[in-house]
Amino acid sequence: MWNKAAILVALWPGLALAQQPLSAIDWLSNSIEATPIAMPPAQDNLGSSEIPEVVVTPLGGPSPDAAGLLARSVTGFPRDLWSQSDPEDLARLMRQAGNAELPAIRALMFTLLLAEADAPTGLQRTGDFLQLRVDQLLRLGAVEQAEALMERAGIDTPELFQRAFDASLLTGNEDTRCAEIDRRPELSARYPARIFCLARRGNWSTAALVLGTAEVLGMLTPAEDALLARFLDPDLFEADDMLAFPDVPTPLEFRMFEAIGEGMPTAPLPRAFAHADLRPVAGWKAQLEAAERLARAGALSENSFLGIYSARLPAASGGVWDRVEAVQRFETALNRRDKQAIIRTLPDAWNRMGEVGLQVPFARLFGTRLLDIDLNGAHERQALEVALLSPGYEEAARRLPNITPTDAMLRAIASGQMPDRPPSQPQLRAIYDGFTNDPSRQLQAMIDNGAIGEAILSAMAKLSQDLRSDPRQITEALSLFRAVGLVGTARSVALQLLLLETV
Repeated sequence: MWNKAAILVALWPGLALAQQPLSAIDWLSNSIEATPIAMPPAQDNLGSSEIPEVVVTPLGGPSPDAAGLLARSVTGFPRDLWSQSDPEDLARLMRQAGNAELPAIRALMFTLLLAEADAPTGLQRTGDFLQLRVDQLLRLGAVEQAEALMERAGIDTPELFQRAFDASLLTGNEDTRCAEIDRRPELSARYPARIFCLARRGNWSTAALVLGTAEVLGMLTPAEDALLARFLDPDLFEADDMLAFPDVPTPLEFRMFEAIGEGMPTAPLPRAFAHADLRPVAGWKAQLEAAERLARAGALSENSFLGIYSARLPAASGGVWDRVEAVQRFETALNRRDKQAIIRTLPDAWNRMGEVGLQVPFARLFGTRLLDIDLNGAHERQALEVALLSPGYEEAARRLPNITPTDAMLRAIASGQMPDRPPSQPQLRAIYDGFTNDPSRQLQAMIDNGAIGEAILSAMAKLSQDLRSDPRQITEALSLFRAVGLVGTARSVALQLLLLETV
């Protein structure tokens, strides 16, 4: 066996490097946890005989940290969006802002993470800021966007490749990554990944040989060893008890449990795992529930969501089946421009989407089209509220009757014209002040210092707090968005705060 191990080590460079096996909760290469960013040592602590570490950056090519899927001409963000900020501050704020549940804030977060912009100047290692953004995308469940960003930047480090490999296991694109391991073995020295990929290509005997080598070298935990052994030859363990599920599996563990017939439900797992249920091998109910979960988080486009919802007729009743039926009936009525059918089906579809926090995806799909239907009374009111959460909110606001103080504020938000006198209700007053006041001194100082991205994240983080007990956070966030030119975001946030009853 030792001879076999020596042969394999020689064939695969880096295979015998010391490895610490991933723990059961260490999924996506720490992507779900904050990834520490290495910072250079403080210069004033260096003695006269000490030579500071030299950071070497290759010349002649673009930095992967500046890579993005959205050009500056699309986002409107400056090139130095992040340059003047401390990387650790940005990491902290990204996590805080990621807790905000408003769809408009989630959309802004994805825009920031995918934007082309220079990295913070305080990075020690090239690629750290790219990895930070990828990790935040994965944390939010935006696995496909993370894959695309890594492809754009170039997957040239083991740390980034591990994330790309794990993401591919969730989206069903693992064969591409396995081929990369063959071409560039230096990108992955992890035994479980190599064994999995060998088996995927039908090289079972070689996979078993590598497993034996890993066992001899002590490179696997007992849990990894047991799972890999069953993955390679499940028939040997038919009479044994099922393996215990890890609390939070790695994507590779998730897929291997699935392969041995002991698949895990994705609902209790981090959001990124929901992508595994969008694969064709999953049943439609699992696809529906995954689509709802991801669309609610903004990690799945509304058109993709509707495509899954419309794939076939409901097979049963209750729960997700009732939601699918309600949306399908409403869409059919709207497509036919059947006014009476729309009146009958809209309330049920809207209420059922509200039960699972999917009002905004529904509104973005159908709100503008509802403005073309001549409704009246309570039916018109509901249609206008749907449209206020859609890109057609300005037209919807012009038609909205000005009956209550909330109506007046909705009209003012959508038009951008605040009344002369502020409302008395605390939440309405907080929104009013957000559209009439300048940013706080702290946020304005960030703007003045060129830390635009940090200022935006700080404002977003304020909206992740308890807004009912401290509505001033609303004022500070809205005023900042306006000050940096994100007027559309400010309007969408304010409309959602009122119509989704979050304040």
